Amino acid sequence: MALTPELKTYYGDLHVHIGRTSEGQPVKISGSRNLTFANIAKEAAERKGIELIGIIDCHSPGVQRDIRSALDSGEMTEAEGGGIAYRGTTILLGSEIEIREPGRKECHVLAFMPDIETMADFSHWMSHHMTNVNLSSQRLYAPAQVLQDEIYERGGILIPAHIFTPHKGLYGCSAERMTDIFDLERIAAVELGLSADSEMAGYLSELDPYTFLTNSDAHSLGKIGREYNALELANPSFAELRLALERKDGRRVSANYGLNPRLGKYHRTYCGGCGSIIDEAYATSERCPYCGSLKLVKGVLDRVMDIADRQTPQVPEYRPPYHYQVPLEFIPGLGKAKMKLLLDAFGTEMNILHAAREDEIAAVAGTDLASSIVAARSGTLALSAGGGGTYGKVVREGK
Repeated sequence: MALTPELKTYYGDLHVHIGRTSEGQPVKISGSRNLTFANIAKEAAERKGIELIGIIDCHSPGVQRDIRSALDSGEMTEAEGGGIAYRGTTILLGSEIEIREPGRKECHVLAFMPDIETMADFSHWMSHHMTNVNLSSQRLYAPAQVLQDEIYERGGILIPAHIFTPHKGLYGCSAERMTDIFDLERIAAVELGLSADSEMAGYLSELDPYTFLTNSDAHSLGKIGREYNALELANPSFAELRLALERKDGRRVSANYGLNPRLGKYHRTYCGGCGSIIDEAYATSERCPYCGSLKLVKGVLDRVMDIADRQTPQVPEYRPPYHYQVPLEFIPGLGKAKMKLLLDAFGTEMNILHAAREDEIAAVAGTDLASSIVAARSGTLALSAGGGGTYGKVVREGK
């Protein structure tokens, strides 16, 4: 009789961009130049303490050359179960793709493949339906369900990305229902995005069957892990992630750790005329209440309420808890010097956020900062709302 493998908690951030290849070729134009495949692996393994990292520009031939170089040198190896292994961290090979169905606006999806050969084959197919396959988040000139066919025929998985954001989120700007675009049977999970949480998504009954993910959408090394997930797995790999998303054999996403939606840069409706964030209980007007402008960018909360098919949110029992957590970089007073002291003492950011006690942090960085870090990881810091592409802020006491 086969033994049931022991499951452990691993931390995963499945949406990280490549800024440049090692040859200096741009991939994500808005990404940091030092956001290379090798640097992401090192940051995740050595500083962040994230064991499952999804790099979503691995369709780029230049990135694939970097991956093969790391494998050929022995610095990295192919992980059992899929992915690329580096110092206890497994890199999942993904691609962010822009689709646009007739009569609709664009939206983004994530596709993950089990290994480099499969990703290379998928990239070759996309190159015939894409203007520049070397770059990130490019438009695919093929129907959405054809894309699903190509992903699933290769053993991949499809995850709609940042589904509620007004900038290329499926619900945010493209459709009121996912079924209008996709075959729902071939959706592996959904990514909530930085301005939404599980309760907000609970207004849409269509989302009840799906596992929720919270990821960073990092465009710089420092942003890796600003949102992430706890996963119960036998090991960090593509195959184990698939089981977790399907909630099979004990594997599961056990927790989402994300920004309070108020910190997300698209949380509330924003006026392009006067620059105001409309932070009322519910922004009902098509005009700005302050200047009368029609130049409104509808925020995530307001969009969710517009398309909701429930009066109150429902969260299924199997849905993992969503923990509001302010990233360490947002904490007032936590500069590079104090951060170095904490990393020297506790090893990784995940250890600071999950393992270190308040008194241990205080012994290293002082009682005030320790109190702020504990409040950050419990989601109790005071916040101002974000909107219109500007992040919300942690409010200092007395301000």
